[in-house]
Amino acid sequence: MADIDFSNSSKEEISDFYTKISNNVKKIREEKNKTQQELALDIGIKSIAFFSNCENNRYNKHFNLEHLYKISKSLTVPLEELLKLNEAP
Repeated sequence: MADIDFSNSSKEEISDFYTKISNNVKKIREEKNKTQQELALDIGIKSIAFFSNCENNRYNKHFNLEHLYKISKSLTVPLEELLKLNEAP
């Protein structure tokens, strides 16, 4: 029997979503002149490798909502900035 996908989003769409969020985090972090290590420790992540994997979309690691909330606080940007899915015209 064939697998039936009942989801309203494709795997590619979800992957794209995670990539955009990670790119936003990286872009804003760099604009604020913070290293991955500084930001990771500031939000309570002790594994710099885990943070790096989330930021670079490796090994199926992603930021969760708590991470994004803490990142927005640390970088002093509205959470919405991290969640933007497309660039302004």
